[in-house]
Amino acid sequence: MTTSIVVGYTATETGADALALGVRLARSTGRHLHVLVILPDERATSAEVATGPGNPEPVHGQAKEWLDAAAEAIPSDVAHTPQVRQHDSFAEGLVLAGEELDAALIVVGAANGATVGLHRMGSVAQALLHSSPIPVALAPAGFAHSEDAAAPISRVTAAIGSRPGADVLLEAAVALSASTGATLRLVSLVAFDVPRGLDLQSIRLVSTAHGDDVLARAEMELPPGVRAELERAPGDTVEQAVEQLSWLPGELILVGSSRLAQPRRLFLGSTAAKMLDVIPVPMIVVPRTRAGDAPDAES
Repeated sequence: MTTSIVVGYTATETGADALALGVRLARSTGRHLHVLVILPDERATSAEVATGPGNPEPVHGQAKEWLDAAAEAIPSDVAHTPQVRQHDSFAEGLVLAGEELDAALIVVGAANGATVGLHRMGSVAQALLHSSPIPVALAPAGFAHSEDAAAPISRVTAAIGSRPGADVLLEAAVALSASTGATLRLVSLVAFDVPRGLDLQSIRLVSTAHGDDVLARAEMELPPGVRAELERAPGDTVEQAVEQLSWLPGELILVGSSRLAQPRRLFLGSTAAKMLDVIPVPMIVVPRTRAGDAPDAES
């Protein structure tokens, strides 16, 4: 069982957003929070990592100050560990730390300049969403200053289609709902997965049957007292469908990795990328295959 959550922290608004989401997830799931500052390794020579050639100590001292300031924003009931690590890639450093620390999630914020309340991928998020073997949680811009930051997880929404990886996504959503006690909302995206050429009635029949089946499976796996519901998102496009959804304070959404992803690695597909542009709540992207799964024919 994964035991921790890793936050990629920087002393910026982006870092504050990631930290706030990491705190909320750690508190809701009872996991240990690791707050990481990743510095370029000793082989790097950029002026931004040292005050002078071969003299990284002042930077380490500054990183400690950043982590001390971050600790002040973490409630006393959330167990946490600050760390400074070195790697020439911020994203790869987070992945290596996540694997070492048995992380359930790696958490990062939106890129600088993102519209408050929405997502915008920076270079670190893009790298993680195209390589991480660990689910990645994305905080929308301004999350640290929103009312949602202090709210418990009220509902877990899972965008379920019929492509490879849907079972793993459902399993992750059920597990998160079970561990937090939050309602599980299943949003059917099957209408966007069915083969071209089907008429509207056939698409509706496929979508209805699939949605009912997924809901029944979720209800069987959830503990007593945790509710599941199904919502079908109408619309001609993914963006239109998602924009019509309502959101509760404290809600988050899980989406799956593309079928093009390598085994046990993320690859943000076009559907998830389109959703990212319009979703106003934190998003968790889940790898298509579990650790230990054998590669399938489409990988």
